[in-house]
Formats: sequence, C-alpha cells, structure tokens
Amino acid sequence: ANAVAELAIGLMLYAVRNLYNGTSGTELMGKKLGIHAYGNVGCNVARIAKGIGMDIYAYDAFCPKEVIEKDGIKVVNSAKELYQLSNVVSLHIPATAETKNSINHDLLNNLPKGGILVNTARKEVINESELIKFMEERTDFKYVTDIMPAAHDRFTELFAGRYFSTPKKMGAQTAEANINAGIAAAQQIVSFLKDGCEKFRVNKK
Repeated sequence: ANAVAELAIGLMLYAVRNLYNGTSGTELMGKKLGIHAYGNVGCNVARIAKGIGMDIYAYDAFCPKEVIEKDGIKVVNSAKELYQLSNVVSLHIPATAETKNSINHDLLNNLPKGGILVNTARKEVINESELIKFMEERTDFKYVTDIMPAAHDRFTELFAGRYFSTPKKMGAQTAEANINAGIAAAQQIVSFLKDGCEKFRVNKK
C-alpha cells in the first residue's frame, strides 16, 4: 500500500510542476486533496499528504466515518462533493459492477479550475470516451496515471503537457513491496498449514 501511495504522491508532484516541462508550476502545500476510497492505499496517501501540508478530504461509501475522522481527515458525503472541493483527486476505488466507468464527464466536471485526477486504481473505472470529451472542454485539467488507457495514443496526441501514463502498472513495483508480498504469502501458507486458516483463500470451491 505504501508503494502505491508514494507513486500517487509522485504523480501529483509531476502534475503540479507541469510534467517538468521547464515552466513554473505550483506546489501541493495548501492544496485540497480528495481521496476517493479510504482503504489501505488511501490512508497511506493521506499520511504522506499531511506531511506536505495538504488539506485532506475523503469519500468512501463503505468505510465508517469515524475511521476516517480518527486520522484527522475531513469526511464528505458523496463523490460529487469530494470533486467539488478538491484541487487534486487521488483515485483508489476497486473495479466492480458499480464503479466501472463511474469516473465520467458529469463527475469530473465538478472539479474546480486547474483540477488534477491521479489514477493508481483501475483502468475500468474510467470512462475513457467521456474523459477525452472532458479534457477537450477543460483545457485546465490534467490526468496522470500508472494504468495506460486503451486510447493512450489519442490522449498523448490531444493532451500533450496535461496527460501522463507510465508504460505499465507501476504501483507496487518497488523492492520493498516485492519483499513484503513474499513475506505475506509465506505467512499465509504457514497459517493455513498450522491452523487451517483460509482467510486469504482465492478459490472457495
């Protein structure tokens, strides 16, 4: 989770500095950050963003309000409200039947001028055709992601300086994350063999 969170913060910095194109950008300090889904990654993004001095809000349809507020994060009641408030939105929702294509023109249009969307979640949650339409209309908006869109070439052609994607999913691509994943897998195997724990079983049949 920390590896993905650090990447999300790095993408934010890259975006506010105009993709390091040699022009003057802005700073994250004092900006309003909206965290869309407050799970393991979202709470780590909040932890790092606090150190930068960002004003942090979160929306999660399933995480209890008290859990988020305990971390000193302001809770909002809808995705629409989150996007209305935030200069930067960090996206961490899973791809489900309810969330697929949910990041669409109507939702993005709530972002204030100069808004930035950081997607380290899933490609499927983005409605790409509506995102393209939105970016054509809102030339102040930037989109940065570690999930290359299906229409990557079109994004690159149309939105140079406002769009960036890594060549592949990079969130957990750190030495530390790989070691931690190996340790976690070993612990799960030991727990199953020793105690019969099936908490992390994938195939339930």
